[in-house]
Amino acid sequence: MARRYSKSASKDVEREMRAFKEGKLKSGPGGKGGKVKSRKQAIAIGLSQARKEGKKVPKKAVGRRKKKTGGRKKKRGGGRHKRSSRR
Repeated sequence: MARRYSKSASKDVEREMRAFKEGKLKSGPGGKGGKVKSRKQAIAIGLSQARKEGKKVPKKAVGRRKKKTGGRKKKRGGGRHKRSSRR
């Protein structure tokens, strides 16, 4: 099976992960978006930099939307159940 990412792209991701672990990785243009707080975001930054440099990285995944069904919405019972007055 062919390699999905080039070695140099994985080096970029590795560099960003190290910066993230050291607490030096910042998001946004010029690092004005604040500190990166998640691993996923750090990986995404590394991959996007590799893309900009023209390295072998798959395209961004485009979210697939579910088709809306024409069915009815179920009504939610708001409140308590009524008790019967029989005893």
